[in-house]
Amino acid sequence: MEIDCRGLSCPEPVIRTKRAIIGNPQSIDVLVDQVAPLENVQRFLKAMKYKVTVVELNGEWKISATK
Repeated sequence: MEIDCRGLSCPEPVIRTKRAIIGNPQSIDVLVDQVAPLENVQRFLKAMKYKVTVVELNGEWKISATK
């Protein structure tokens, strides 16, 4: 599952991520283009017991999380 949160300010990326993990998916990718959502989404996913990795793609980030 992939969520595109580019162009969105906090807290919207975290809210969308929270909605997306309601079904408890084994993996999720979140795309962001600002530092604040990058940090906040990572923090949220880690709190939900996901293993998080981040890849930078030309000033944007792909947050990949797996159970």
